[in-house]
Amino acid sequence: MKLLSIILVSIVALEALFIMVLEMFLTQTPLARRAFDLSADYLAKKDARVSLANQGLYNGFIGVGIIFSLLVLSGEAQLQMLYFFDGFVIVAAIFGALTANKKILITQGLPAMLAMIALIVTNH
Repeated sequence: MKLLSIILVSIVALEALFIMVLEMFLTQTPLARRAFDLSADYLAKKDARVSLANQGLYNGFIGVGIIFSLLVLSGEAQLQMLYFFDGFVIVAAIFGALTANKKILITQGLPAMLAMIALIVTNH
């Protein structure tokens, strides 16, 4: 696999893990308020914190899945799993842009789309 593909999918993984930390542990911080464009009052509600923590868990699974694919798998299995997890991020970004905040398409979707393009170009 080409270096560019590895770098781009690694960025997607690190971003997913960063979002996990924000959603699970740092919801009460100014950084989380800015990142998610949500008010402090909303984020102070237990239901909001629980919902974000659940979303964070899924982001963590994606990040760990990509890292696992890079470090443990090889060949065709690695490539298929990278398509799989990166595809999740793309779908989630499109859905998030349609339902929550359009900036998600750029902040999460663009890196994942660039990674997907790099994977396709460098492996076919």
